[in-house]
Amino acid sequence: MENLIALLVAAPLLGAAVLLCGGRALDRVGHWLGTLLAAASFVVAVVLFTDLLGKGAEERTLSQHLFSWIPVEGFQADVAFQLDQLSMTFVLLISGVGTLIHIYSIGYMEHDERRRRFFGYLNLFLAAMLLLVLADNYLLLYVGWEGVGLASYLLIGFWQHKPSAATAAKKAFLVNRVGDMGLSIAIMLMFTTFGTFAFGPVLEATGETSEGKLTAIGLMLLLAACGKSAQVPLQSWLGDAMEGPTPVSALIHAATMVTAGVYLIVRSGEIFNAAPNAQLVVTVVGAVTLLFGAIVGCAKDDIKKALAGSTMSQIGYMILAAGLGPIGYVFAIMHLVTHGFFKAGLFLGAGSVMHGMNDEVDMRKFGGLRKYMPVTFVTFGLGYLAIIGFPGLSGFFSKDKIIEAAFAKGGAEGWILGSVALLGAAITAYYMTRVMIMTFFGEKRWQPDAEGHEPHPHESPKSMTIPMIVLAFGSVFAGGFFSIGDRFMHWLEPVTGHDHGDSPLSAATVTGATMVVLVIGVALAYVQYGRRPVPVTAPRGSVLTRAARRDLLQDDFNHVVLVRGGEHLTRSLVYVDHTLVDGVVNGTAASVGGLSGRLRKLQNGYARSYAVSMFGGAAVLIAATLLMRAV
Repeated sequence: MENLIALLVAAPLLGAAVLLCGGRALDRVGHWLGTLLAAASFVVAVVLFTDLLGKGAEERTLSQHLFSWIPVEGFQADVAFQLDQLSMTFVLLISGVGTLIHIYSIGYMEHDERRRRFFGYLNLFLAAMLLLVLADNYLLLYVGWEGVGLASYLLIGFWQHKPSAATAAKKAFLVNRVGDMGLSIAIMLMFTTFGTFAFGPVLEATGETSEGKLTAIGLMLLLAACGKSAQVPLQSWLGDAMEGPTPVSALIHAATMVTAGVYLIVRSGEIFNAAPNAQLVVTVVGAVTLLFGAIVGCAKDDIKKALAGSTMSQIGYMILAAGLGPIGYVFAIMHLVTHGFFKAGLFLGAGSVMHGMNDEVDMRKFGGLRKYMPVTFVTFGLGYLAIIGFPGLSGFFSKDKIIEAAFAKGGAEGWILGSVALLGAAITAYYMTRVMIMTFFGEKRWQPDAEGHEPHPHESPKSMTIPMIVLAFGSVFAGGFFSIGDRFMHWLEPVTGHDHGDSPLSAATVTGATMVVLVIGVALAYVQYGRRPVPVTAPRGSVLTRAARRDLLQDDFNHVVLVRGGEHLTRSLVYVDHTLVDGVVNGTAASVGGLSGRLRKLQNGYARSYAVSMFGGAAVLIAATLLMRAV
């Protein structure tokens, strides 16, 4: 079975190569080829998963060594794969949800003349993400990490004829390069500290390494995770990334890219367990981001950007759980998987709405769409119930476990983190209810466009609705299935470990508190948007609302601190270069030139000048001799 692991990456990678290099002859079948190869990767994943289930809990690790990449003395880099419970979970999510998004894209991109290239980029995205989670060392993981960055750049800017899309792609690429510097520095620190960057030797040696070095490595890994997973302070790219086609948004937010940071932290759990200060910073970043994204989601009228704020917040929950160590690792991954179902369903539902509304994204121009798009309404609604944590649906089982784990941290830290997680749950219920009401309820608010064309909302074709239905089933049943007998916990525990912690509150108390804040959030949104007319033009709002519409001024902050700061730093360096560096260089040259000019006069070639010099010298010597004798 080990020999099948490479096929997981090879199938979509082959699809990318063929579709991107095959030319226009493949235009008619390119989308089918890309989808079949994505599905082939999923089939292989299911076969390998079945094989792992047949092994004992401690024997569920398969390895495949392909070749030595850089075999030199003192430096060994291999292209080798490691498939265990953690990577298997990600492989199933990536290939399964990725295949559904491919199927959805067949209908969504039907009239795009560059559809073949789009499917080639989707295949490349899957291949890079699968390489990332299957690598058995950090250097090969870095190759997949950069491949994900490249594919996201190509897909976010796929409609590059739109300046906004081209700008968004460049922004995502540049912000992620900042995070990628963290990963590259972490890998270099690992090599200088451990002499290797393979997972096994690095993680096994953490107990023999100083806490200071592990803290430095952990903080650099966290910086990398912040970039890929859109966490504070590298979150500014995620909202703009909605400029890409909607299937891209679903893929980024549900199965690839933003989940990479969570994987990196959990995979490196032994490093963070031995570096409590780095672990604390992880929890702080997660807690801040889950509130940051939720607040931003409350003020967005663009349905995709509202969901983008939601993703930022939900990934914040996962990062928070990962920062809790063995108390939260399992629940971080569990929420990541359930989130993959309902967030993919929500984004595909948003794309279905756009498909029926002439690509309109402003929710203030929707209203009453449940009558026109019943399948989209039901599937989107189930995703909505799952994400807010409605009892019995997937989000209820995974997000509530994170809140429990936060309280189980114990002490003041546990109370603070648990309270933040509860507050985030209330805000989530508010902004998602707002999205639901503004889109599917009330009276219709759409108007003819500038050319007089009025939208005619209609249900999407089956190629789009079938993946939405499948994802809706996952949104409803996945969390409960994972929780039966704590099966998901027992599945991951051999890799991640698990600690129940010491919670001051019972599970029933935490669940009750979560239900209370959920009802409060839903009620507030219903009073504000369900019982009052929704104005087509957004009111001015409070200072916080206006700030949230501008993403809590994150771009303004980046412009002032980074762009303006960079400009001032550059000007200062130029000034130092011109005045100090050039001054020293030019001053030295002028001094040497002046001195040489004066010395040159002593060798002018005139005999009379030499005679005068000799006479003067003799006179000085005679005078000095007479003076010495007189003394």
